Amino acid sequence: PLTPVRSSPCRSPDHRRCHRRRAAPLHLPAAPTSSSPSRPPMARPAAKTRAPKHLVALAVVAILGLVLVADFLWASSSSSSPVWSSRLISTNAPAAPVAKKNDKKPVGSMDINATFADLPAPELKWEAMAEAPVARLDGAAIQIKNLLYVFAGYGTINYVHSHVDIYNFSDNTWGGRFDMPKDMAHSHLGMVTDGRFIYVVTGQYGPQCRGPTAQNFVLDTETKEWHDLPPLPVPRYAPATQLWRGRLHVMGGSKEDRHEPGLEHWSLAVKDGKALEKEWRNEIPIPRGGPHRACVVANDKLLVIGGQEGDFMAKPGSPIFKCVRRSEVVYSNVYILDDGTAWKELPPMPKPDSHIEFAWVNVNNSLIIVGGTTDKHPITKKMVLVGEVFRFNLDTLLNLHVQEWSVIGRLPFRIKTTLVGYWDGWLYFTSGQRDKGPKDPSPKKVVGCMWRTKLHL
Repeated sequence: PLTPVRSSPCRSPDHRRCHRRRAAPLHLPAAPTSSSPSRPPMARPAAKTRAPKHLVALAVVAILGLVLVADFLWASSSSSSPVWSSRLISTNAPAAPVAKKNDKKPVGSMDINATFADLPAPELKWEAMAEAPVARLDGAAIQIKNLLYVFAGYGTINYVHSHVDIYNFSDNTWGGRFDMPKDMAHSHLGMVTDGRFIYVVTGQYGPQCRGPTAQNFVLDTETKEWHDLPPLPVPRYAPATQLWRGRLHVMGGSKEDRHEPGLEHWSLAVKDGKALEKEWRNEIPIPRGGPHRACVVANDKLLVIGGQEGDFMAKPGSPIFKCVRRSEVVYSNVYILDDGTAWKELPPMPKPDSHIEFAWVNVNNSLIIVGGTTDKHPITKKMVLVGEVFRFNLDTLLNLHVQEWSVIGRLPFRIKTTLVGYWDGWLYFTSGQRDKGPKDPSPKKVVGCMWRTKLHL
């Protein structure tokens, strides 16, 4: 808005007339007439003589002219000033507001709803089950038959779990807790099973944003015994991990600084929980690196789905490795490796999705993915959680023209790093970090709840 101007009788569109000076009438001595009474002649000083009448008239005209010219010049300069030019604009066309220097409000900030990333999805009937013994974020989970093994994870940003809990799908109970090795990572793990042995690869050791470890382990689920595996060439955070064609494959993830995406791809020959080689073998690098991806083997093909580039980092010089946020790019890319020599790209997910490394399950050759995180809000820059359930029909892998994703349902709330299982027609998920509410998809509370819904495919 324009700076207000004090009102003045001369501050009007008709200021010229208002400021025009009127010359006071001159009262000249009247000339003597014949009717005037005669007076005796008086003597006058010789030095003073009366000016001729025509010179007086010329002087009056000159004074009036100067006054008019000065008034005209003042009026012309006033009408060209910025304030007056805006004032003289027709009232039907209001003047444009003047922007303030400190006004940095983003244009259109009120046009993007906080829930803009939500996709249309059918409602599912969810049932709350027994809650986990502890809440977990960035934990890991592996299902073997009717048991879900749940590992590690953050309890809070300053506390991490170092044990395993087991959920029994048959009687819907938790139990069978046991400890992890002292040197095993506490979050951002890579993990896969062959049906008895669980292979545990690298990850972050400790709370906050501490460094990763290259140590790897294998768990015999029948004896609850742990054994060592050869360490990775370098440590990684949350790498994509899978068993394929007799080899343990590890790829991508974040590098030691926790932020830079890694492209490396290694493999190790394993059988029955034992390494058949002493060193990891280099494989073809993945086209796009980064952590928090689903990694699946289907129809003898290796798939890597979703994920992100960038992550929280440790604050430089912080003695506790305090987490500070850096830029993150979440993506929807899907890559497939079928002959071991070249990656190919498949149709992308319905929207970018990350934090889904243990949020998937293969049901009747359909890949089901639950929750996650998507692109941050473009205005608030807050993290946005995912509240949908996605499906990819793996039977279409051989037909490039019909490969497709679909949204098959909505979760009770948006949530990331879910731990997912399937048993007797029921889809289960537990743990993770949920949203602040229906209208706010940013993350808040770390939970340990367990939910299930009947899945109809």
